[in-house]
Amino acid sequence: MPSPMVDDAKEIKEENPFESMMSRFDRAAQLLDLDPDLYAVMRVPNRELKVYIPVRMDSGRMQVFEGFRVQHNFARGPAKGGIRYAPDVTLDEVRALAAWMTWKCAVVNVPFGGAKGGIICDPQQMSQGELERLTRRYAAELIDIIGPEKDVPAPDMNTNEQTMAWIMDTYSMHARHTVTAIVTGKPVELGGSAGRREATGRGLLFVINEAIKRFKMTPPQTRVVVQGAGNVGGTAARLLHEAGYKVIAISDIHGGIYNPNGLDIPAALDYLQRTRSFEDYPGAEQITNQELLELDCDVLAPCATENQITSHNADRIKCKVLAEGANGPTTAAADSILHEKGIFVIPDILANAGGVTVSYFEWVQDRMGYFWREDVVNERLQDVMVASFNDVCRYAERHRVDTRTAAYMLAIDRVAYDTRMRGFYA
Repeated sequence: MPSPMVDDAKEIKEENPFESMMSRFDRAAQLLDLDPDLYAVMRVPNRELKVYIPVRMDSGRMQVFEGFRVQHNFARGPAKGGIRYAPDVTLDEVRALAAWMTWKCAVVNVPFGGAKGGIICDPQQMSQGELERLTRRYAAELIDIIGPEKDVPAPDMNTNEQTMAWIMDTYSMHARHTVTAIVTGKPVELGGSAGRREATGRGLLFVINEAIKRFKMTPPQTRVVVQGAGNVGGTAARLLHEAGYKVIAISDIHGGIYNPNGLDIPAALDYLQRTRSFEDYPGAEQITNQELLELDCDVLAPCATENQITSHNADRIKCKVLAEGANGPTTAAADSILHEKGIFVIPDILANAGGVTVSYFEWVQDRMGYFWREDVVNERLQDVMVASFNDVCRYAERHRVDTRTAAYMLAIDRVAYDTRMRGFYA
């Protein structure tokens, strides 16, 4: 019997998002028989930057925050990726997210590489002024490595349109002219794109629409469980509800609500906004996030954080379709369990790629100085998501692998081709 120390080590490794990403990369690279030289180049980031950010707090004292920016790959174009603020941000997490962005952009055939940034802080405990000073100092530290042709940041966990506006302004002050294309996810009035705010949730709706066709199901007969009620989960739940799906459960960080007959999602989200919690929501059963994941449903959409479905609970997942709205909600150790159960997985690097797709549209519009109507943005997003879903399914059938492996193989194949043609490792 393994010692408790060995079990603990396995668990730490399983819940390390970088280890999960690398194990999937390694498997896909092996199945592709990837050239060893290309493998050596593609498995490591291009650049990692750690910065220490002094910020004058409202109390008058100085606090130093630790921040990161990882640029994983430039083979297909400028790096692209969000910036997250959270107390538990780690360099390994940022590395994994940067690599996921490389594969995500390649899966949907967007001409970007991957990057990610993060600052270790608790934004819930900081004032607006403190967050602005933190953001501007962080942006100033990144000035030499970001830019419309280099690396284009975007919002992520605990950052938003306001954060992007501060970064745009800081960069523009250094450039001595307004540079709208430096970030995406900005307010529409500052060069943002119509439809960007809802893009990740809307993209999730489009791939779920395609997936249920494989089971000959229609929205009214499809029971959906959504973990997370933020920008991705809340938007996806509302759009699914509007499309006729029966959303039977939704949660936030504190817990969730469940009604097997379906929830009134607009009312539930309005209640959450007013009370900051689903607690005591009428007409529904209170459940934990763990219980929510294990509900009997047709579509499960984890839209919160990493490592929600692991080797410890994967055998209790009861959905037909797993649509990963979050980045890395499933650990690599859980993949084989889900595959054995016959669960159809729409992997994160496809399922939540609507955000980066419309970020690409925003970047294009900023560079043109000409902006599209929201219905045009949504139509083009649907075209990209449906085509990418079909690409992954065809790749899975051709290579006789599961959809997650197929998505990684397709992405790595595209990045490898560009890397080889550019002669990066000559």
